[in-house]
Amino acid sequence: MRLIRSTVMVTMIVALGLALSGCPASMSGGSYTRGQARQAQDVQLGYVQNVRQVMIEGTKSGVGAVSGAALGGLAGSNIGKGNGQIAGAIGGAVLGGVAGAAVEEGVTRQPGLEITVQLDYGRTIAITQAADEPFYPGDRVQVMTGYDGTARVAHYY
Repeated sequence: MRLIRSTVMVTMIVALGLALSGCPASMSGGSYTRGQARQAQDVQLGYVQNVRQVMIEGTKSGVGAVSGAALGGLAGSNIGKGNGQIAGAIGGAVLGGVAGAAVEEGVTRQPGLEITVQLDYGRTIAITQAADEPFYPGDRVQVMTGYDGTARVAHYY
């Protein structure tokens, strides 16, 4: 009975953590947050000078660590009796937290592109975004910069 109650409690903690964390923000050049919709953006035209593949690190919201700690603590508490059970729960929580944080970061990591653009008026800038659309040197592009400083590159047709 104790194990069932513990399992239900861990499941509720994990579900609450996931609900509170939301989904990671998209790094795509074609994705906008709700707050960016219907906002004016500065548009500048230019040509792609260089494209470099990069890795965009994953999220570190703490959900993975909390979930891992809860599951690790539950698993560790089933080891031994008395003080051994407490030590097992603590050790399991620590190891589970570390593992959960690593899993969260690894699962949300994504390939990206660092796109260097020579703007028509001469300035050169670089923008990093998700690698969901191919860019090549010489491509005609538009760089859109929002009021919050968020910039993205899109093909100009």
